[in-house]
Amino acid sequence: MSAQAARKAAALLSIGQVLAKLGPEFPDLSPSKLRFLEDQGLISPQRTPSGYRKFDAADVERLRYILTLQRDHYLPLKVILSHLDDIDAGRSPQIPGANVRLEAPSILGSERRLSRSELQAEAGASKQLLADAISAQLLPGAEPFGEAAVQALRSLVELQRFGIEPRHLRGMRQSAQREAALIESALKPMRGRRETGSQAKAAETARDLAGQIQAVRDLLTRDALGE
Repeated sequence: MSAQAARKAAALLSIGQVLAKLGPEFPDLSPSKLRFLEDQGLISPQRTPSGYRKFDAADVERLRYILTLQRDHYLPLKVILSHLDDIDAGRSPQIPGANVRLEAPSILGSERRLSRSELQAEAGASKQLLADAISAQLLPGAEPFGEAAVQALRSLVELQRFGIEPRHLRGMRQSAQREAALIESALKPMRGRRETGSQAKAAETARDLAGQIQAVRDLLTRDALGE
């Protein structure tokens, strides 16, 4: 083995090392979830001659991107896979359901964590709008804030231009909580199982159901607008 090949091999991470690296950001990440994502075609780690999975830096950042889309955008895996296919093909797709376009290199970037003042500046919001959004439970009340909070606050800035204030949207939190309770009720049998990987599968199914509910909500809104 050449010196360059040896250095490359030494840089590869095992499943345990990947979990240690991403676990603080994504506490529900587990070996079974990594295997599940591989089975679904979202990641393709290398294999040693003995069959052990090994991840390079690009694999880890791709995984971080996938987990961020799940956590912050509640996207089903099929939607994420299609989104990644576009990126792999050299296109610059918009995140489904989000008013933001990502260039392909951004898949190598890490999720930002912003303070309250940084969030306000990033979204171009006033202090009062941010305070009202937190009061209406449209944004989390504690730092740090992620990209989803930036996008939500930017949307609230645009809505405010048309006279739509956070207080008008206060019922969205209660609606989201009802939907979450509905999903948890549907997944109760799955969460009660003790088979290996059942909890990871339940978490994936929860995100998928959330995405399906969002699709129905979008359709109803468009229908109500006569589109």
